[in-house]
Amino acid sequence: MPNLDLSAGVLREVQDVLGVRFADPTLLKQALVHRSLINEAELDDADCNERLEFLGDAALSLVTAQLLFERYPDRAEGQLSHARASLVNLNTLGRFARQIDVGKYLQLGRGEDRSGGRSRGTVAGRGFEAVLGAIYLDRGLATLRDFLTPFIEAELEAYGWGGPAKDFKSQLQELLQAERGGTPVYRVLAESGPDHAKEFEMVAEIGAERLGVGRGSSKQRAEQAAAQVAVEALTARKGD
Repeated sequence: MPNLDLSAGVLREVQDVLGVRFADPTLLKQALVHRSLINEAELDDADCNERLEFLGDAALSLVTAQLLFERYPDRAEGQLSHARASLVNLNTLGRFARQIDVGKYLQLGRGEDRSGGRSRGTVAGRGFEAVLGAIYLDRGLATLRDFLTPFIEAELEAYGWGGPAKDFKSQLQELLQAERGGTPVYRVLAESGPDHAKEFEMVAEIGAERLGVGRGSSKQRAEQAAAQVAVEALTARKGD
């Protein structure tokens, strides 16, 4: 799929998909410009969506924390932090982006587009974060919260709190100790992006066995994402 011309008509279409009307549509346009297009289109670094992505990440974390705080008054700080970590990561953002097909509208360089970047969860997830940053700047925190709440609440239903809430790393450690008498080790597979918007890919292993791979904007988030993949795989295997 070639890059779309983000004309006024296309931007109106994106706003219809989002259910948010922008006072300044140029913010939305910038949110959809991926770094890979910068050199090809002779744009400045400031024209890509990375700064909006940075802002969107912070706004997402705040809205998620506020929703958790309000909806679960009986949960301790550590439990709320673990829940937020499981919700605010690139794996989850990739799912959010696919729900509204953000990838369809991203402006990518030809190489990134040909390599499948439009459908890659990390690329679409970062684009989703940039859109959050644009909504926050244009419409404020209340509108952003209204937009995000259905996504987060659906994830919370899937997350569940069965008994004392635990983060995925704790769950994985307990599973492995019970089944194999060992503990997982986390290792960096890859690190990319500028200093202000790093992306880490981590693997959870036990011995020579790879249990799960996850990505995140910090090593801790990537470890949580890897542990989640591992826990889900081990749990599914037990149920077979």
